[in-house]
Amino acid sequence: MKKLLLALAVLLYSPVASAQGVVTSADPRATEAGRQILREGGTAADAAMAMMLALTVVEPQSSGIGGGGFLIRNDGKTGKMETIDGREAAPAAATPQRFLGPDGKPMPFSHAFQGGKSIGVPGNIRLMALTHKKWGKLPWKALFAPAIELAEDGFQVTKPLNDRIAGMSRIWENFPEIASQYTVDGQAPAVGATLKNPALAAILHRIADEGPEAFYAGDNARAIVAAATGTRINTSDITLADLSAYQAKERAPVCGTYRTYRICGMAPPSSGAVTVLQILGMLSRFDLKKMGPASPVAWHLIGEAMELAYADREKYLGDTDFVQVPLKGLIDPAYLAQRSRLISTTATLPVYEAGTPPGAQARTAAVQDEVHGTTHFIAIDKAGDIVGMTSTVEGPFGSQLMANGYILNNELTDFTFAPERDGAPIANRVEGGKRPLSSMAPTIVYDSKGKPVFTVGAAGGKTIIMQVAKALIAHLDWGMSAQDSIGQGLIYFSGRTLILEKGTSLEPMKAPLEKLGHQVVISSLGLKANAAELTTKGWVGAADPRSVGTALSE
Repeated sequence: MKKLLLALAVLLYSPVASAQGVVTSADPRATEAGRQILREGGTAADAAMAMMLALTVVEPQSSGIGGGGFLIRNDGKTGKMETIDGREAAPAAATPQRFLGPDGKPMPFSHAFQGGKSIGVPGNIRLMALTHKKWGKLPWKALFAPAIELAEDGFQVTKPLNDRIAGMSRIWENFPEIASQYTVDGQAPAVGATLKNPALAAILHRIADEGPEAFYAGDNARAIVAAATGTRINTSDITLADLSAYQAKERAPVCGTYRTYRICGMAPPSSGAVTVLQILGMLSRFDLKKMGPASPVAWHLIGEAMELAYADREKYLGDTDFVQVPLKGLIDPAYLAQRSRLISTTATLPVYEAGTPPGAQARTAAVQDEVHGTTHFIAIDKAGDIVGMTSTVEGPFGSQLMANGYILNNELTDFTFAPERDGAPIANRVEGGKRPLSSMAPTIVYDSKGKPVFTVGAAGGKTIIMQVAKALIAHLDWGMSAQDSIGQGLIYFSGRTLILEKGTSLEPMKAPLEKLGHQVVISSLGLKANAAELTTKGWVGAADPRSVGTALSE
């Protein structure tokens, strides 16, 4: 038995090369669902959507049809990259004061995320419908089969799911439906225990048979509204009209250069691509390849660029349908060179402030935390189509409310709670119909000839941006494989304190970084990424060794 478990562990964490299709996700059942669809002749888009549905069942703490996401796609024939925004939207009745308490001050996050007020209109089924219409090959109904089977027949509880249930069940006395679905006698089910979700299977059957309107209208729409408005915890103002009006949006990708590579990702309301490109742009004048991953100076430079880029993020980024974002200015090479000149190889900056990019309007910065409740997955088919998607319900189990067996997101807590500061508006303030700022960063890298050679995405709130930036540096500068680049330890921050990921090669950097002027702590960060790289043998998929994720070939 021990030999069998060891062999399974090696399989789970080994990268897979293939000249055909490759899939990778944060859960082995979802990865298998993607491979099944590829084997049935589906496209990368088909496989990715099947994985999204399967993750609704097996990774409910992180994502699902009650949430939203961002999808990127590279066409294997034309090389064209397209993106779809399936981010959740605020109800039409939402106002900038949504998360202010009776005293006019922002609510504590611990109070705001629970219940109906934090629920945004879910976007994943509209995203799926648009994806399938544009790039799908198999019948719509076929994509639901793996998820329905998992929900009906049951699936084994993983350690990550067990841990999340144990951590959240303490507040579930106010949420009897989720407690009934995911606890046994008030306790988290054991790792390996089997869970079934017949209510989720039933709604998946209905959407498979009737199409996306079965989600956004009729009984299911009424169930969402009832759950959000019927709770005694933070009652929502979401309506049937909000659900029926929701549309996924095609947006132009955001692209920039780093070394000889072209790097592309999502436009706002995702902050991922912009902030990643800012970090890389500020680092481009430094020879990180020569320094290598064992250099404290390299990590010091990465940390300085990170702090400056996040300062710009907090001040300028938001939903471009509602606020003017100086998108071109933020990634303008001249502006990034100006910001880079603030960075010294021998000392830290005294303060990390936002700059003034070309085209910027008067804004004020305000920090809003994001919590870890997200997932990323990738599908590549034999035609060379690449689809990457980051999907989320925001925090673990979202709002803690359910409708028809799936988790309803708490995505509206990604808005900045304070609508203004020092008399100036905050870009990411709450507004009716607006989509909250996100850190999700699905990314595709192209070589100097325009060929896609690497794709990556991650989960973990605002650490997503740094996970992706770090993976790109590790792969492009330090020559690490996709597997090693996402497994490489991470540097992050809290205020002026640098956080080095516990249990990684970054721990010995503490003293040298402190000598450079940093305040440093060592801590676990709760990371989870997936990637794929093009090799001489074909595409190689990789799953984060911190997760139970897998990579499989067709």
